[in-house]
Order: sequence, then C-alpha cells, then structure tokens
Amino acid sequence: MKNIVNKTLVGVLSLSLVFTGCDAIKNANNTQKGGAAGAAGGAVIGGVIGNNVGDGNNTALGAIIGGVVGGAAGTYIGHRMDKQAKEIEQEIPGAEVTRVGEGISVTFNENSGVYFATNKSNINDKSQETLNKLVGIFSEYPDTNVLVEGHTDNTGAASYNMKLSKERAMSVTNYLTSQGLSGGRFTTKWYGQDQPKYDNSTAEGRAKNRRVELAIVASEEMKEEAQQKAN
Repeated sequence: MKNIVNKTLVGVLSLSLVFTGCDAIKNANNTQKGGAAGAAGGAVIGGVIGNNVGDGNNTALGAIIGGVVGGAAGTYIGHRMDKQAKEIEQEIPGAEVTRVGEGISVTFNENSGVYFATNKSNINDKSQETLNKLVGIFSEYPDTNVLVEGHTDNTGAASYNMKLSKERAMSVTNYLTSQGLSGGRFTTKWYGQDQPKYDNSTAEGRAKNRRVELAIVASEEMKEEAQQKAN
C-alpha cells in the first residue's frame, strides 16, 4: 500500500482489553488516533500493544505504538506526523508510508527507493537519491527520532542473513547521519530472516522481505511540547 493509512487503537470497551495481533489497530481519520489512545489510557495501552505487535512480524509498528502519549498531546503529535508522512509520500512515491498511532512507518524494498545489490550492503546511487530526500524531510522535522531496521529473505544461512541485515541497516543509518543529521536521533536494529512480512516461498515475497524499515516517532522534546500545548 503506497497511500498513507491513518490508524488508531480500538476495542476499548471497559477496563478489560483484548488484543489479537494487528487487529488492535483500525483506520481513523488523521489526528483522531492520538485522542482515542488517550481515552484508553495513553502510554499504558500503547505499551501493551507495542509489546504484542513487537513480538510478531512488525517490530517497527510495535516501536511506534509502544511510545504512544495519547490524549490532547497525542492529537498534537499526530497532526505533526500527518504533515511529515504526506511529505515523505510526495517526495518518495515508491515507498510504503503508513501513519499509525502517533508515528510513521516507512518500508523500502527492492522496488521502492532504497535497495541493495545481491549480497551487497553499500548505498548505491539510486538509493542515495531517495535517502537525500529523507535527509531534507528529517531536517525539516528535527523533533522526531528514527528506528532503522534491516531484514532479509530466507535464502542462504541464517547467520549470514543476520550479518547482511545488520550491514544494510547500518549503511542506511550511517548515510543519513553523514549528511548532517544527529546520530542521537537514530536507533539501528537488524533481524536477518527472522521477521518476514511476506511469503518466502515466492520470488515476489522474497523480494519484499529484503527490506529496510523506518519507524518515525516523537522525540522527548516533541512530547514535552505537545504536553505544554495540551495544558
């Protein structure tokens, strides 16, 4: 899905909650997701969902939901993220941009902006063009932090894939920070073949699993600003 998908937390009918994977996340309109999360208990609810989703096949999504603030402050953060997500989608039309909770998930695979040659981890010229666009957007929004994740398909040895996913994720982080972005904004993780999102038994699925994912979340400075605005 290339269009921005706005999502929120639902299923809160009382003090007891039932979460089943990503079924805990449904569509909502723009900044509504922050207020809805706040009505359900804000960061506490976000932590529950974050742990649930993060243990599955989408740790970037778990990182976003796990840091939810909620309430009026969450609505403020959501509004800021709406703008950033739209800019990313406009500047990098090949990327899968998803607005969820109070953050943004961006996925790049071989067909969407940032990709690597077989068994390689260096940033090629085409990927540089895409990452340079991200640098411009991240510079415009300095009060966000970024999680960079590397993933592979299941071709080859698991140990080799783990190493390759690390090298690729680090290449992306190192390139972004080499362009003047603060290294303190970035966290880098890698999972090899352990967290496929698509069917590794097909060529198309393997291509999509060879991916780099970004989770964009509010920094502590943005959260403090949001709380001040809410008060």
